[in-house]
Amino acid sequence: MSFPQDFTWGAATASYQIEGAAYRAGGGESVWDMFCRRPEAVFEHESGEFSCDHYNRYQEDVALMRELGLQAYRFSISWPRVLPEGVGRVNEAGLDFYDRLVDALLAANVTPWATLFHWDFPYDLYCRGGWLNRDSADWFADYTKIIVDRLSDRVRHWMTLNEPQCFIGLGHQTGIHAPGDKLALREVVRAAHHALLAHGKGVQVLRAHAKAAPQIGWAPVGAARIPATESYADVEAARQATFAPSGPSLWNSAWWNDPPFLGRYPEDGLAQFGDAAPPVRPGDMETIAQPLDFFGCNIYQDMTVRAGADGKPEPLPSPTGVARTSFQWPVTPDALRWGPRFFWERYGKPIVVTENGLCNNDWVALDGGVHDPQRIDYLRRYLLAFERAQADGVDIRGYFQWSLMDNFEWAEGYKFRFGLVHVDYQTQKRTPKDSAYWYRDVIQSNGASLHPPQ
Repeated sequence: MSFPQDFTWGAATASYQIEGAAYRAGGGESVWDMFCRRPEAVFEHESGEFSCDHYNRYQEDVALMRELGLQAYRFSISWPRVLPEGVGRVNEAGLDFYDRLVDALLAANVTPWATLFHWDFPYDLYCRGGWLNRDSADWFADYTKIIVDRLSDRVRHWMTLNEPQCFIGLGHQTGIHAPGDKLALREVVRAAHHALLAHGKGVQVLRAHAKAAPQIGWAPVGAARIPATESYADVEAARQATFAPSGPSLWNSAWWNDPPFLGRYPEDGLAQFGDAAPPVRPGDMETIAQPLDFFGCNIYQDMTVRAGADGKPEPLPSPTGVARTSFQWPVTPDALRWGPRFFWERYGKPIVVTENGLCNNDWVALDGGVHDPQRIDYLRRYLLAFERAQADGVDIRGYFQWSLMDNFEWAEGYKFRFGLVHVDYQTQKRTPKDSAYWYRDVIQSNGASLHPPQ
């Protein structure tokens, strides 16, 4: 087995997690700035105000990407950095930052992959109803047009929204992420529908105005299920569980992906939501179901199921003492085989893993290095599973390790480290970890180094 010759190897970040707050450089506040001011919302009252200071240190960070041999870099654009009020007035300094970043990436021979929205929704627009306001789709389209006009002569790879399951479900239903709302299901589903409309309108803008032929996808949570065995019954049970409704929440793959790729909400989901079903107007589904070029998915871990006596999925508990990351997520490498396979079979689009990585507790050793053998082992296991997806017939196109560098981990603050590069937040010193050099070898060999000689 091997990876395709044109396979893309990269790493990913998000604006609020690394740049430093937009309002510190002429931009506006986001809902995450608001959320971080809430008592007890974020670990040790931390925030993304400074984080990795990537806004001022992007040249150093791009040099690190080049040193590590990255072929591509997935970054997100901060909506309030470009539009301080979310609409209207443009902060030219913010737009210029992304201009310079893209030029630096291209000069380093690193292909830019831009995500238009990775959770930092403009605070001023939240005060106007946020995603509950149907106008949010048009706000997003207008913002997209500004970005496309400035960057699309050089940026060819685009993603609209990152993990809507999180910014809607965790942000508007459970309240553990920004904006911290705990809405009833009817309103959560409404906000989700508007986010899907925003995705569709963003794609329309990209198709109509991009100066270079765009490759467009999006990056939902790759929520799937792993079959307990490779028997036909268990595989079908896992497939069914992957796309089945998930109770009174939107943590569901079909609910989010059927509209963009198939042009409809899943019938079983509509039946389960009942009176809370979304307010679909004529033309909405056509707007949402714009042609996409790839299926991006963020995958870290998934549950295992088997076929019960009636053939229906039966979840299996994690084995006692199962390997877990510092986030307490179980280590389940087969998630990167079966998730891409089920998504490929249902939606028929090439698969790009837009996030995957290990949350660890890393520190600089006395010898000056950062030794993270667990991350190396984790990534090797997951990449071997992704390689098996290709052997299963899946069209795999790319892999983005999360994350390029340690950063602000949302409600967990700076408790955990996902990076290939260690960041000392007091001095801003960057130290590539052992895994960074290991990943460089994987890239240089196009995955062959995952199979060392016996």
